[in-house]
Amino acid sequence: MALPRALAPFRTPQYRILAAALVISLLGAGTWIVALVFEVKALGGSPVDLSFIASLNAVGLIASVLIAGAVADRVPQKRILVAVEAAKVLCFGAAAVLGMTGVVEVWHLAVISFVLGVVDGFFYPAYSALLPSMLPAEDLLPANGLEGMLRPTIVQAAGPLLASVVIVAASPAAGFLVVALLQLGAVGGLLFLKTIPVRRDLSASTRHPIVEMAVDIRDGMRYMVRTPWFLGTLLYACLWVLVVIGPIEVLLPFAVTRQTGGDASSFALVLAAYGVGGALAALGVASFRLPRRYLTVMNLVWGLGTLPLIVIGVTDQLWLMVVAMFVVGVAFSWGGVIWGTLLQRRVPPEMLGRVSSLDFFVSLALMPISMAIAGPIGEAVGFGWTFAVAGAIPIVLAVIVIVGFRMRADEVAHPLDRTPIAEPEPGPEPEDGSGG
Repeated sequence: MALPRALAPFRTPQYRILAAALVISLLGAGTWIVALVFEVKALGGSPVDLSFIASLNAVGLIASVLIAGAVADRVPQKRILVAVEAAKVLCFGAAAVLGMTGVVEVWHLAVISFVLGVVDGFFYPAYSALLPSMLPAEDLLPANGLEGMLRPTIVQAAGPLLASVVIVAASPAAGFLVVALLQLGAVGGLLFLKTIPVRRDLSASTRHPIVEMAVDIRDGMRYMVRTPWFLGTLLYACLWVLVVIGPIEVLLPFAVTRQTGGDASSFALVLAAYGVGGALAALGVASFRLPRRYLTVMNLVWGLGTLPLIVIGVTDQLWLMVVAMFVVGVAFSWGGVIWGTLLQRRVPPEMLGRVSSLDFFVSLALMPISMAIAGPIGEAVGFGWTFAVAGAIPIVLAVIVIVGFRMRADEVAHPLDRTPIAEPEPGPEPEDGSGG
């Protein structure tokens, strides 16, 4: 019997293995988020401390991701993913030992968070480059939809729920131990993947590997600046992250506890609503073809989807926060599934690792600043004004980028609702030995 469209990628045995390992890893990530927040609170930390920790994580991610993209186009992606998950085992294990022995301090968590950021920088380019080599083109949208469903469901729902149970029953440090064990399970799952060769010819390379890597990164940047739909979306995402991510990641847990009088379970409920909204949206997008106006839809959804954040800053009702974050989750995941599929369909396969890393590097370039300033600004001007700005500015940015980068004309010229083959963007060929 034929599988529903949204489940079509599961016809591929290797994808089933990858998806299982991803589920385990995401469960660990969701558990870590809540355990970290409440460990900081248990140490007497404030939004400023959480800003410091979160910003260092973002700095680590941005510092590594360009190199990671070049590596993902040169090294079999399975090896990268296994190394990433193994490094996470060590990081979370160290946090668990420090917490359980009672010697943990905020700066310890900040250092671990930075290292985790560096490690995570290698995950996304490798995963994005691996997926199209594993699945046929027509299964990429459902696969991205499934990943978009799993990520919020597990990171914002199941993980926080598991963390709240462990924290209430034991301690945040016990949550760190659970995360380390989960990551160990992810390593075990990834070992069953076959090693798929990279999709480019590296046999003609004659220069030093470091020079080759530098040329690879340069070619990726050339692609970015010569591809308007890609550059425009990245610039929009960069500003979107600056105004939105800090308030969500840093201020939301304090808004829940201060304004509603809630505890760890209340915060977990708000995150769960965000996750459920994202999961339902991803499943819905995965069940249909890409919209013909995919760039317009994607950017407008991201812009309109932040408006409910205005409610977060002014309400003292937990149920209103739950509804608001549900809507935000719907919008974020809806646009994210379209974006991931767009990269895999329109970017040349031999450049996908580098382009995916540029996606992270540019769009998240201001994340450390967002994380660093969210706490101090929230304390200085109040949560109400901070969330109001975060909710209102993105829709203005969306309209500017759609018009300024002529995205409506581009999506009409490149209809992905009917064309299942990735085609290189117009532009000069890479120099010999630099791009396959």
